[in-house]
Amino acid sequence: MIIYKSASAIKSYLQKKKDSGKTIGFVPTMGALHDGHISLVENSKKKNELTIVSIFVNPTQFNNPADFEKYPITLDQDINKLEENGCDVLFIPSQNEIYPGTTSTISYELGSLEKVLEGAFRPGHFQGVSQVVHRLLDIVIPHDLYLGQKDYQQCLVIKKLVEIIGINLTVHIHPTKREKNGLAMSSRNKRLSNDQLSQAAKIYESMMLIRNEMIPGDISELKNKAIRKLIENNFKVDYVEIVETGTLEIQEKWDGRKSLTVVAAAFLHDVRLIDNLILN
Repeated sequence: MIIYKSASAIKSYLQKKKDSGKTIGFVPTMGALHDGHISLVENSKKKNELTIVSIFVNPTQFNNPADFEKYPITLDQDINKLEENGCDVLFIPSQNEIYPGTTSTISYELGSLEKVLEGAFRPGHFQGVSQVVHRLLDIVIPHDLYLGQKDYQQCLVIKKLVEIIGINLTVHIHPTKREKNGLAMSSRNKRLSNDQLSQAAKIYESMMLIRNEMIPGDISELKNKAIRKLIENNFKVDYVEIVETGTLEIQEKWDGRKSLTVVAAAFLHDVRLIDNLILN
């Protein structure tokens, strides 16, 4: 595995590979890698001749400075994981490499995608996500981009971003990898104790409650039931919503046909966890 820290150096290397006909798959991450990230690497390797992973904790997408400061950094373990799983190139840029001179001031027209759910609770978050992904795509210029469904709203935002900037690539969204108890794998899980990891699975259980009990008609009480379950288990709930898959439009009734997804965000102690589950 080759490691690059310079944007110009990795760009030059990848251009030579593209000129020779190599296809490039790209997995952008913020590090603290887990099996969900590795599954994206594996999927990229199946389709592409070169797989690139980036590790960059992007300050512009954190609306809470304390969350940025506490984000887990496990670079040595990350490098070992990637080497063991056949990653070809790792890009570890500094902030100056991503935002030379100053932080990007570009504003992206993301529409309603950045105003609901995560966008409502984390103002500016998706503008920050768009800034860093735009910059990374400009550097790597991949043929295929690999994302995990755990960050479902972010996946939709990035698909919208790809349309806005007009880059020719395919976005692949792969299913959430879960622990045996159902907890979605997440870098933030590293901040939880063993007991808290067990407790955190209640988010998955609350979503499964909705899936198992959903019938056509009014579904608003199911959402409230899931919220009560989380509160009873000492979560501070930002939201549990049932939305139309693909648009994130909040639904109060179900016709039995429309594809719906439950999305959830809640704090366990001071760690904010998000998850989602397609219901039908």
